Amino acid sequence: MPSHPHIATSEWTLDYPPFFAWFEYILSHVAKYFDQEMLNVHNLNYSSSRTLLFQRFSVIFMDVLFVYAVRECCKCIDGKKVGKELTEKPKFILSVLLLWNFGLLIVDHIHFQYNGFLFGLMLLSIARLFQKRHMEGAFLFAVLLHFKHIYLYVAPAYGVYLLRSYCFTANKPDGSIRWKSFSFVRVISLGLVVFLVSALSLGPFLALNQLPQVFSRLFPFKRGLCHAYWAPNFWALYNALDKVLSVIGPRGFLRCLTLCALSSFMFGWHVHEKAILLAILPMSLLSVGKAGDASIFLILTTTGHYSLFPLLFTAPELPIKILLMLLFTIYSISSLKTLFRKEKPLFNWMETFYLLGLGPLEVCCEFVFPFTSWKVKYPFIPLLLTSVYCAVGITYAWFKLYVSVLIDSAIGKTKKQ
Repeated sequence: MPSHPHIATSEWTLDYPPFFAWFEYILSHVAKYFDQEMLNVHNLNYSSSRTLLFQRFSVIFMDVLFVYAVRECCKCIDGKKVGKELTEKPKFILSVLLLWNFGLLIVDHIHFQYNGFLFGLMLLSIARLFQKRHMEGAFLFAVLLHFKHIYLYVAPAYGVYLLRSYCFTANKPDGSIRWKSFSFVRVISLGLVVFLVSALSLGPFLALNQLPQVFSRLFPFKRGLCHAYWAPNFWALYNALDKVLSVIGPRGFLRCLTLCALSSFMFGWHVHEKAILLAILPMSLLSVGKAGDASIFLILTTTGHYSLFPLLFTAPELPIKILLMLLFTIYSISSLKTLFRKEKPLFNWMETFYLLGLGPLEVCCEFVFPFTSWKVKYPFIPLLLTSVYCAVGITYAWFKLYVSVLIDSAIGKTKKQ
């Protein structure tokens, strides 16, 4: 809050933008009726049955926005590949892939966070752009940024797409930009939306000369390159590579958004492991459109979801996370294989071998390593193996998506000529 941005009673300080602080402030007025002690900022590591009940209730309640956003996204899906059965329809498959997403389920309903609510804002903004309601989409994304700044990862995709599809009002017959159609009024209107949202969020801190303190929380470079455990990103492989992509059309925007999310995940500073969901959820929308995208999605989602396993590290949670991931993975693969059954197989032998390798990796980390003498001397080995193995799969999915985008772009240009 504006009067207390400097509080540091815990190592896990409030490192979210102001809108999330106000959101938690509103939740606190409900939380006090469950357990007043959970609101004491000095009461570290506090836990009670009433606190858990409130956390579960509030997360489920806020997921209403996510459900609505999924419904709006399903409306935007092309229904050309419509099966006879309900379970074979792209919209049904997409709704299951989003609503029953394994990663989001364990992060929100076992790890207790409000990512479903935040991803709901993102998916709703994507749906509005697909529906050509550009100002609404821009407003929702601006609000989202001031709830959680990790979504800055995909801001370039939004900026390029809005500039290309909203600020330029006409195209040439070959699909290229008609430069004279540039609208200054639309640029100013977009800028005004972003400015007003930012002013509402950061204005009080600016007035109290507290912006430096806010930014030091939002961008904690002192925490180091890696997070509490190594996110399976490119830093786990210690390499570097990056590029920029321009987009045309809603589907191109969605691909660029996914690439931005994946690139930022791999190259970002102090990346949290759950940030992989920022790429997985948008990729879900692409997966029901083309077989190639479905293949990439399955590799990314299976590897990315497995990389979240260390978040649930207690013995009672072990069978739960294994069962939930198996259910989601089996459904994802079987439903997308059915949807694209008339096309080539979704995996080649190398991809199949890699994904099957997650089984022995889990056995090694959870059932073999704890009984070895290395457990005391090298306790980090399971995390190291998980991060590096998953980093290979995520990097492969990123590379495969990038290549497919470049190939499709080249084919598109050839057809126009």
